[in-house]
Amino acid sequence: MTHHDAPRIAIGIDVGGSGIKGAPVDLDTGEFAADRVRIPTPEHSTPEAVADVIHEIVDSFDLPDAPVGVAFPGPIKNGVVRFIANLDESWTGVNLPDLMHSVTGRHVVAVNDADAAGVAELRYGAARNTDGVVLVATLGTGIGTVIFVDGRMLPNTELGHLEIDGHDAETRASTAAREREDLDYPQWAERLQRYFSVVEDLLSPDLVVVGGGVSKHWDKFLPLLHLRAPIVPASLRNRAGIVGAAALAGDAH
Repeated sequence: MTHHDAPRIAIGIDVGGSGIKGAPVDLDTGEFAADRVRIPTPEHSTPEAVADVIHEIVDSFDLPDAPVGVAFPGPIKNGVVRFIANLDESWTGVNLPDLMHSVTGRHVVAVNDADAAGVAELRYGAARNTDGVVLVATLGTGIGTVIFVDGRMLPNTELGHLEIDGHDAETRASTAAREREDLDYPQWAERLQRYFSVVEDLLSPDLVVVGGGVSKHWDKFLPLLHLRAPIVPASLRNRAGIVGAAALAGDAH
């Protein structure tokens, strides 16, 4: 086997409030190249504690030359965490690539987790080969959003926080809102219809992709939504953060 035929591998890490997950990813297919490793997020989720867990996951794969991408639950600008909701507040102002380089000795790419999931859907999933404007929306505790124009990402968008009808949109239309208010799917679909109609009027997307854990039940609510653009379920589900982070690390490498 010539060197050229070896799969291009990068390691993706997805940092969440409850768990930190990682896997090597075959960048040609978007598939995991080994089983995913998950370690609970440290109770005191300081930058140093989280970096140590990421280091442990990365080292478990014995891939010393693989680039590493980290999907992170907060906005990141030029590698710096601007603010954080789900982890220790001492993260604010931390340069994640610098921190990871000092702990692991590796060059690490850091990206917001919604952006990472969007990249995965654009390269390997429901939006692949789609030109024009693509909106990927992740429904969960809040509403994560990412926008692409002809494959180029607009980073760190927070369209879940649009004010619609006097409410912060995600407080009414997220999965958490559905569960908190015990809405059935048709009731929730009315909220989603209102949300996506406003976003569509603002952005005129050519395609809308809906992700998050609830997207596996897409047939219960997406057919109830009527937009001008096609609206389709995400295909990478909870692999998307890892895969997107790995893909971006591969680009930077």
